[in-house]
Amino acid sequence: MDINYQHIKVIGFDADDTLWVNETYFREAEDEIQRLLSKYETPNKIDQELFKMEMKNLPLYGYGVKAFILSMVEVALELSNYNVSNKTIEAILNIGKNMLEKPVELLDGVEDVLSVLSKKYRLILATKGDLLDQERKLEKSGLTKYFHHIEVLSDKQERNYSNLLSHLDIKPSEFLMIGNSLKSDVLPLVNINAHAIHIPFHTTWAHETVSKKETNGKTYKTISGLREVLNLLD
Repeated sequence: MDINYQHIKVIGFDADDTLWVNETYFREAEDEIQRLLSKYETPNKIDQELFKMEMKNLPLYGYGVKAFILSMVEVALELSNYNVSNKTIEAILNIGKNMLEKPVELLDGVEDVLSVLSKKYRLILATKGDLLDQERKLEKSGLTKYFHHIEVLSDKQERNYSNLLSHLDIKPSEFLMIGNSLKSDVLPLVNINAHAIHIPFHTTWAHETVSKKETNGKTYKTISGLREVLNLLD
């Protein structure tokens, strides 16, 4: 499928699992809480209940590690019939703290690609999650210098992107979004007549999965790595 990118003036990037590793740490945390709560339930049941709790809390807590910590604590209380020990609760809190203190591991080619593109395009970072955590990761990454604007969104739906583009005076036809999530980084942009490139990460949060029906008839590119963007925009 040939897509014409010659009118692109601004490129937006997702952060987590597009520029640096993120979801891997959540999977590791899930393994840890399954171990901590193994006396109360099976790993599969714990995983299911944790996801349900995250979805229940999403309107209240939003996205990010802190929301995840609160959901883990609530699941521990419920699955143990409120008999979980203080020591286990402390261990769960430490899982979250360790996640927040993880080093930022850039994905292959990130800095090279940003360096090249920033010379020709206006680059913005459009991510969701906890503001403090995302600011911390961005600072650790050393990538701040490449971005004209940084936006931490409460969510990534069509209205969020439309508001952002309007605020920055960007025409949808001149905007390209690059990210790992079809649900958050691709389909909302296609639906507002902007462009999008999908770069799948090896693991995806269940909340971010979409059906084939949702992608039918949608025009976007899927590539295997960020370096391929340079060939598409050449």
